[in-house]
Amino acid sequence: MGLVQQVLEVVKKRNPNEPEFLQAVTEVLESIRPVIERHKKYRDGKILERLVEPERMIQFRVPWIDDKGQIQVNRGFRVQMNSALGPYKGGLRFHPTVCASIVKFLAFEQVFKNSLTGLPMGGGKGGADFDPKGKSDTEVMRFCQSFMTELFRHVGANTDVPAGDIGVGGREIGYLFGQYKRLANEFTGVLTGKRLNWGGSLMRPEATGYGAVYFAQEMLKTRNQTIEGKICTVSGAGNAAQFTVEKLIECGAKPITMSDSGGYIYDKNGITEEKLAWVKSIKNIRRGRIAEYARKFRANMWLVSGLGRSNVIARFPALRKTRSAAKTLRNWLRTVAIWYPRRRICRLSPRASICFSRKKFSSALVKQQMQVGWQHPVWK
Repeated sequence: MGLVQQVLEVVKKRNPNEPEFLQAVTEVLESIRPVIERHKKYRDGKILERLVEPERMIQFRVPWIDDKGQIQVNRGFRVQMNSALGPYKGGLRFHPTVCASIVKFLAFEQVFKNSLTGLPMGGGKGGADFDPKGKSDTEVMRFCQSFMTELFRHVGANTDVPAGDIGVGGREIGYLFGQYKRLANEFTGVLTGKRLNWGGSLMRPEATGYGAVYFAQEMLKTRNQTIEGKICTVSGAGNAAQFTVEKLIECGAKPITMSDSGGYIYDKNGITEEKLAWVKSIKNIRRGRIAEYARKFRANMWLVSGLGRSNVIARFPALRKTRSAAKTLRNWLRTVAIWYPRRRICRLSPRASICFSRKKFSSALVKQQMQVGWQHPVWK
């Protein structure tokens, strides 16, 4: 058995219930196998064994009070994966799916991403299983303050520098930084992604999205092409996606999609500057959902809703809140496909009657109406 396989076996035994982390480690180790086999010094120095084990992993309780006066409890994480090159650096993610496996896999990959910049940065990642969607500003503030009350003792400008990620934007970074400043009694660059008037950097919001477009332009140059006139699909509707669309429009391309965790929109006419400004207002100010774009601009909406280990993917034409729209929606839902890990398809019963609310349909009702066709595999 080769060294890479031996290390993978050890990782699987130590982390049996962490599929995301195991997948990330497997992909990376398999890709660097030739280098490891060619250089004995990496094998003698146990480099692989050290790469896959975090230097430190912190898990903590995050109690906070909602607007109804009820105490809520979430779980927070910070994985400090590797500091060989410099202080740990990586974002914080607030999302219901956050768990040890997700944070470890993100921290593991962050080590390599940061090393490729050539800057003295290690790799880390953190977050909590807190969902900021539907929460008031004061609820988000209380949660962020409680989260930082524990985290502040583990971070610092020369120790660990968190940033934003999914669910953590300028608002959340502001609350986190304010609490850190209060507890540590110092104004220092412990968080990136801050606003300009309190320590942020010029072009920081635009950098990721613009960079993606610049990279695409350079790739197209190798084929003697330009991005002008190209039809582009963009994933996401947050900071990176918004500025990707902005730069695409500026370069003469035609972006046609955006998405969030509830699904994605397809606008065959293209997302214009006017439409993008409306998306920014919805996502950055009102904290709304991308589905609102479909209703306003008559675009197609594809809804993605998790059901256990499967995903439901349904296509919705641009809908208004009318009886005919509800009927059209039910017809689409009757043909929704459920994709399972075994690559078989299940279809909803033709008799299914599913009502569409303003935000989502009932996953429980979908389960009740489902006809599982295990005996008819579509793919093998």
